[in-house]
This record gives sequence, C-alpha cells and structure tokens, in this order.
Amino acid sequence: MKRISTNLPNNDMQYYMRGREHDMNSVSNKMAAQTRVLNLRDDPAAAAHSTRYASLMQRLGRFSQNVAYAQDNHRITEGRVGEAVDVLQRVRELAVQGSNGTYTKDQLAIMGQEVNQLLNQLVEIANARNGDGTMIFSGDKSKSLPFRPVEGSVAGTGEKVFTNVEYIGSIGVNRTEISDGAYARINFPGNEVFWAENQQLFPTVDASSYQVGADTAVFIDGVEIALKEGDTIHAIIAKINDSAAPVKAKLDPVRNSLLLQTTTAHQMWLRDGEDGRVFQDLGILRDAQTPPPGNLNHTARVFGGSVFDMVIKLRDDMYQGQSFEIGGRGIKGIDNALESMTSTLGAIGAQGTRLEITYARLATERNNVTSLNSSTIDLDMSKAIMDYKMLELTHKAALGVAGRILQPTLLDFLR
Repeated sequence: MKRISTNLPNNDMQYYMRGREHDMNSVSNKMAAQTRVLNLRDDPAAAAHSTRYASLMQRLGRFSQNVAYAQDNHRITEGRVGEAVDVLQRVRELAVQGSNGTYTKDQLAIMGQEVNQLLNQLVEIANARNGDGTMIFSGDKSKSLPFRPVEGSVAGTGEKVFTNVEYIGSIGVNRTEISDGAYARINFPGNEVFWAENQQLFPTVDASSYQVGADTAVFIDGVEIALKEGDTIHAIIAKINDSAAPVKAKLDPVRNSLLLQTTTAHQMWLRDGEDGRVFQDLGILRDAQTPPPGNLNHTARVFGGSVFDMVIKLRDDMYQGQSFEIGGRGIKGIDNALESMTSTLGAIGAQGTRLEITYARLATERNNVTSLNSSTIDLDMSKAIMDYKMLELTHKAALGVAGRILQPTLLDFLR
C-alpha cells in the first residue's frame, strides 16, 4: 500500500503551476523579441543557420559601408581632376592664341602671367584635401602634402614664380574590401594623375657584360623583381618585361646601357633590394640611402615630365616671346597633359561604375539573406498569441480548481 502525504497535492500543484508560468514567460519573451529561437535549445539547427546568416549580413553591411566610402572619395577625386582639366583647357586656349605669331613679346608676357596664375591653381588642386582632411593625391602618405613647389626667378618677370613642382608623396594605393577577396582602390597617387608623358631613363653605363653578383631583387614602382646570381643584362631585361611593373626595358644599341620606359604616363620609382646594388651598378641609381624619386643617378638622362613641367615650359616661352616654341612643344606638352588627365577621369569613372554595380548587388544579397534568416527564426505572431492565451486560460482554470480542492483548515495553520 502506498502512503499519500497531505503535502503531496500542494507540492504537485506548485510544480505544475511553475511549469505553466515558465511556458507563458517563454512565449511572452519570444513575442517581445519577435523570434521563435531565443535559446539554442529552442531549435539548435535553426539557431546555427541564423548565426551564419547574421554573420553574413554583418559582412555585407561592412562591405556596403566600404563601397559608400570609396564612392565618396571617387566623387571628390573626380571633381578635382575635372577642375584640373578645365584649367588645362584654358591653358591650351592661351597656347593656341599665342602661337599664331600676331602678338608682340609684351602681349605674350601678359598671356604668360595668366598661365602662371593657372599654374598656381593647378598646384592648389594637386594639394587639395579630402572631406576628412587627408590629402587626395599623396598616395598612402595622406597626412603630408603631395607636391612641393620650388620658387625662383624667370626671365621676363620681376617676381618669384614656380620653377619646378616636385612630387613628395608616395606611390602607395589605399584599397578597401568590397566583397570577399575583392578590393577597390580609394586613391590615385599624384605622380600618376599629374604626369603628362611616358618617362624614359637613359643611363650611360655599358651593361653588355654585366652579371648579377648574388641573389637579390630590384623594385620598380613597388613591384619586386627577383634576380639570381649570374643573371646577364638580357636576363634582367626579360624579367623586367615579364613582371607586373608598368615599365619596359631594352638594351641601348648605341651605348649598350639598360633603357627603361614607362608604359603609361607616370613617374618611375626605382630602388635596389636590401643589400643589392644592381641599379647602382648599371648607372640608374646613385645610392641606396636616398628614397625615390630623388635617387636617380645624375649622369642618367631622364625624359618625360609632369603636367606642371608642361605648363611651366609654356609659361616661360610666353615670358620670352617665343611664339614658335609655343606652337610646337608648348601645345604638344599641354595636349599630352590633357590626354593623361582625361584618361585618369576615365579610370575614375570606370571604378565608379564598378562600385555602383557592387553596391546594388550587396543590397540585393542583404535582402535575400535577411529573408532567409526571417524564414528560419521569425515567430508566427498570431499562433504565438493563441498559444499564450491558451496557456493563460488553462493556468487560470488550474488555479481555480486548486483553490477549490486545496482549501486550508485551522489544523493547517496549527501544524
């Protein structure tokens, strides 16, 4: 025979009542959070899928922010380059006007003064800042000025003017991740944007019998080119031409020296690898301590200048009244500068198109992933409300029944 304690009904009632209250609390919390998976034990498989979806949505959101930041930078850069193109268009108009031979030297000098002011404006554009205060065209040295103008005297004017504009930024390109493993550039270094001609380097050292003394490397525009001990000048030329560097090499048929020429309008940055001296031995660099681009050997001849060089040459010809030079090399230099800068505008526009497409794709992916996550863990609110009401009604009924069955007596208080 099993003995039933007088406390057993009361204990059972409390146990089941607490269980019912727990179920009601769980449904209430799920309705408040609008999800059917508050804890892993609610649905382990759905919780795992939802965690992956949430991680993917976080990454897609970060990519979208990166794309928006890159688009903002591209718009500012495009605006500045467009301003520079407008300035060069005006410079070209003055060059064409001054080349017809009908103006006196004094009149050409007046045109030269306008060109000089336009040159100053170009320098201001090149040293422009971004919305966050960083330099636009200084490469990855975004806190320092990219261009340093050098003042001096020029025949035909009695005041100090810019006689040279040096690039002191870097060739580093900042990139941002816009998708898994895909990156987009944010900036355009000034020695690309404001360069007018393909640069050519003609050293004077005979390299026909040169051989690399030990395993080393050379760097061209930041691209490492590995060289082996015993490599001849022809092997060096082949490795340079096969590399990703935008430079082509060949052997000078007259001096037998190593000639380097850029494949696009930009300034070459050359340096030897650590403990190497290949470029120094070939007469290209003067030492290993001076950073590029000021490390070129003084005996090497360099051709191909910047946009500023073209404008400075035109201005000086106007100051000196040389209409023949204005109509020849002057206009040609400005045309080269315009061609280079319009090509940069095209590159910026192409990048902008890619970013727009990427942004739209990311938005679509985020909507799709959000929909998948919603179908996995979202709560059917109408069903949850019905379940809660059912639990509430049964709880009230249980309380009423327990109140009638478990009525306390005086003996209950005396125990």
